[in-house]
Amino acid sequence: MAYLSNGMVSIIVVAGGKSPILAECLESVARQKQALREVIVVDNTGTAALSVHYSQLLGAARWITPGKPLSYCQSLNAAISAGSGEYVLCLNDDVVLQEDYIGQALRGFQVSARIGMVSGRILRLDKNTLDSTGLFLTPFRTARERGYGQKESGRYLKAGYIFGVCGAVAFYRRQMLEAVRAGEEYFDNSFGYFYEDLDIAWRGQRKGWRGYYIPAAIACHLRGASVREPHGCGKPFARLYLRREFKRNIRRNRYAMILKNESLWPRLLHLPLAAAYDLAVWLFMICRKPAAIRAAVARSWRC
Repeated sequence: MAYLSNGMVSIIVVAGGKSPILAECLESVARQKQALREVIVVDNTGTAALSVHYSQLLGAARWITPGKPLSYCQSLNAAISAGSGEYVLCLNDDVVLQEDYIGQALRGFQVSARIGMVSGRILRLDKNTLDSTGLFLTPFRTARERGYGQKESGRYLKAGYIFGVCGAVAFYRRQMLEAVRAGEEYFDNSFGYFYEDLDIAWRGQRKGWRGYYIPAAIACHLRGASVREPHGCGKPFARLYLRREFKRNIRRNRYAMILKNESLWPRLLHLPLAAAYDLAVWLFMICRKPAAIRAAVARSWRC
């Protein structure tokens, strides 16, 4: 598919029907000041109820209602393929954008033609706690959201280069998405949920694309509303509150990402650190959730 520059922004919202702030999310999309935009909503509720309820709010939005719920990666791939924007903003349904988010964030792409990813300053709903000011690859080969859980103190008010962008509010140049596409997949469908944002950032970096942070672009995120048990939304230590169907993904996808993106010698170099991280996670889980560990071991034994 030939790439055509048109200046338009495709806003993609993946709606699973479990977010308590979905209405606020869609309202914030409708309020964006950026004129050239298209809105695509992937409705994974299994019904057309969302399009009926919110069609007037979003006007000429395009609704994708699959026959069965899609994973996050599948949803994004379907919407990106259906869109035509030069820039693509991928949103979880637990995110609320400030009115000028898109206009501010677009400034990041103007820094260089090789900027393929832009992050704004992502806060928690209380607006006093940071959620992400950019995504980074750690020596442990895990994802680090810079500023995660820290009190907002004005520390990250300088624009600059980052490794990648948080998947909840992920802004991409379509040229980069086309450059990393494998067949019909921009995001790796086998990932489903988790680490898909770090994986695509790593793939982009390997092809010469870079990420950039614009602190004036502000959004709020109710972390975990899409994938955690309701009582765990916004709390630290996400693994303690993940719904059962997602717990396996977070472990598997990390290793899949490393195998895909890192050559043998760097992988061996970081292996001790990666193993130390895994050990720390298991010790933490054993201390905090021993019943869950016993249940996981029992299931593995039965298999």
